[in-house]
Amino acid sequence: MDRLAYYHLLHLFSLFVLTAHTFMAFGNPDPVNKRRTMTITGVASLLVLVSGFGMLHWRAITFSTGWVIVKFVCWLGLSSLSGVVYRRAHLRGLLSMISLLLILTAVYMVYFRPF
Repeated sequence: MDRLAYYHLLHLFSLFVLTAHTFMAFGNPDPVNKRRTMTITGVASLLVLVSGFGMLHWRAITFSTGWVIVKFVCWLGLSSLSGVVYRRAHLRGLLSMISLLLILTAVYMVYFRPF
């Protein structure tokens, strides 16, 4: 298995963990769970970033490519939403729709790369 495959596996696993814990925060924004959720989503978000840039490096893709910038913005938005829901619990429905839109946009960019 080459290095790129390890980055890809780490990237996908970290995305699943980040998404699952973000939606867990939407389902139960109890302040008791905040520290654990923020720790897990923070580590998963960092792993998504590092593995994503690792894949870009090994595929020799520049950051200034349009679809990469869109995915970076989607990552930034999804990474921030688990913290926002603890401050604005009354906006859970809207925040979950925003996160679904960010995830859909990021997946679209992976498969179609319109830029």
